[in-house]
Amino acid sequence: MSAAENETLNRLRAEIRTLAEQLVHTFSKQGTMIATAESCTGGLIAGAITDISGSSAVLDRGFVTYSNAAKQDMLGVRETTLSDHGAVSAQVATEMVLGARRRSLADIAVSVTGVAGPGGGSDLKPVGLVWMGLSGPGDLTSAVELRWDSSWSRDLIRTATVHAALEALFARLDGRSG
Repeated sequence: MSAAENETLNRLRAEIRTLAEQLVHTFSKQGTMIATAESCTGGLIAGAITDISGSSAVLDRGFVTYSNAAKQDMLGVRETTLSDHGAVSAQVATEMVLGARRRSLADIAVSVTGVAGPGGGSDLKPVGLVWMGLSGPGDLTSAVELRWDSSWSRDLIRTATVHAALEALFARLDGRSG
């Protein structure tokens, strides 16, 4: 890992801690519950939130659905969606986040599915491609494409994704799109 990448990683981790603290404080004040549905991050979003004291007031549950079978079983992602679009797609991210909302007490949910590398990428779905789904409050649901630098390490891609997910949860709570 280069010195620049290491510096970026350390900065993002510090920002994640701050974002998670603010998220726990703000969401608990508003009585808002969160669910996560994670593939490429393997529980790191929920982990960042639960690193903060008082997180039980805001995190209802986290689903780690790394395999396609887990996405189907735990979140209700349809087999046809997976076969037609692949696990790394807007459609799967959307079905994941809607499944997390349906199968939890959350007001807001976030999902991520992507190619963290270093292998596994293709021309259509390169390393660094992540789809993030957001749902809530109410019925507002969207999918956002994130494209990280394909030369980044797996650790940096996953950390940047956690950072983006925490920022997106704040944006959604504030009623902004994203």
